[in-house]
Amino acid sequence: MDVDGILTDGTVQISSDGTESKSFSILDGMGLKRLEKAGILVAWISGRPSGATTSRAQELKIPHLIQGRTDKLTALQELAAQLGFSAAACAYMGDDDIDAPAMDWAAIGATVPDAIPAALAAADYITRRAAGHGAVREICDLLLGSRV
Repeated sequence: MDVDGILTDGTVQISSDGTESKSFSILDGMGLKRLEKAGILVAWISGRPSGATTSRAQELKIPHLIQGRTDKLTALQELAAQLGFSAAACAYMGDDDIDAPAMDWAAIGATVPDAIPAALAAADYITRRAAGHGAVREICDLLLGSRV
C-alpha cells in the first residue's frame, strides 16, 4: 500500500528545524498487526522517503518498506517477483494517479473516498472510512473476513 493519503490523512507537519511528523491511526496499526498474525505479508511503497514513515514501519514490524519510488507499479511487481507472488495474490491500496497502475495490476485495488479520480477509477473497493482514520483497518478486516 501507499503511505501518505492512505495510512495518513495526506498531510505532513514540518517544523522550522526541518523535522517532519505525520499522524498514523492506531486502528490501522491493529489491522496491520492482525494481517501479520494471519500470515498475510504487508508492504508499504511510498513515493517520498520519510523518517516518520520509517519509524512507524519499524514499530509495526512491516517487513517490506520501499520509499522514494514513484513508479509504484514497477516497485510492486519487483517485490511480488522477489516473493514469488503473481498479481492474483496481491492487493494494493493507493490514493493518487501514481498508484492507479499498481491498483489495476493487483487482483484487488482499493482506495479512500477523497482519492484522486485516477485512483477512484482503478479501485475495486472504496473505503467508507477516510485516509488516516481507519481506512486501512477497513481493508484489513475485509481481507481477513474473506479468508476461507
